[in-house]
Amino acid sequence: MIKEVLGIERIRMLYLQLLYRCNFDCIFCYHGERLKWRDGYTLAEAKNLLHLLRTEYDLQAITLLGGEPFVYKNLAEVLRYAKEDLDLTIDICTNAYRIEKQLRQSGRHIDLLRVSLDGMRELNDRLRREGSFASAMRGLELARELGVTTSGTMTVNSWNVDDVVPLAYRLQEAGVSRLNLHSVRVVGNAEEHPELALDAPSFTRIHEVLETLRNAADLRIELRLDPDLETGTVEGDKSCEIPIEGDRLDRIEADPRGGLSCSCFAVGNDRNAFWYDKAANRIEYRPTDQDEVAAYLSAKA
Repeated sequence: MIKEVLGIERIRMLYLQLLYRCNFDCIFCYHGERLKWRDGYTLAEAKNLLHLLRTEYDLQAITLLGGEPFVYKNLAEVLRYAKEDLDLTIDICTNAYRIEKQLRQSGRHIDLLRVSLDGMRELNDRLRREGSFASAMRGLELARELGVTTSGTMTVNSWNVDDVVPLAYRLQEAGVSRLNLHSVRVVGNAEEHPELALDAPSFTRIHEVLETLRNAADLRIELRLDPDLETGTVEGDKSCEIPIEGDRLDRIEADPRGGLSCSCFAVGNDRNAFWYDKAANRIEYRPTDQDEVAAYLSAKA
């Protein structure tokens, strides 16, 4: 149905939320109460979705996330199938909390381990979980030993702007190739902490920090920023920004219920128009007046 509605023939990347459950409850997590939901993919459902997108849309890569993908009991088999049977490039987005056993078992199937950190030890543990910083650094150290490429992901908010520079240096020391900086979204748990939201002074400070990093001769780690952080604008309604070039969709995200979002700004907002029917193993179009596709088509009209 994605072909029929949007003219899409190819999809580069699938972000697959294997489950909502997580061993953390970060105060800015966009899942919010959904962290308690039991929805998730069985092994057969996950493999079916990957096969469907690979054969019908020439899927090239997947990013596995959740919740926390390393608490998904069938993770090793999903990794093996995606790499050995489908020849997909595989990223995992993880908090890296006590993942050493699984990483040793499955590291050969992982192309990129994306580890989430939101500041140096004290602030990161306050935002995420006590002991999370030390555990993440142990995971990064093991990945380096195993030859697994690593990157860092930081959710930038009003509390942690001044930790960006020291974190970049610390990750560089750990052999991390890239630091991705994402803007906090005031949905889910962050709705209970509106003080985390970025405002105009925050963006001014962010750009001062980024200027420091870009001028640092001894900093080699690559920086990648959300468009909001690049432009210094407070996030608005961008649900219609679906990344289509010609007949190719750059990304699609599947939530644990089967909801498919084409735009990252629609994730977690129930504004998806497409659904993966797990039982029937097919993609369905279930439009509403407020979904992201309606907004996208209206903006193009």
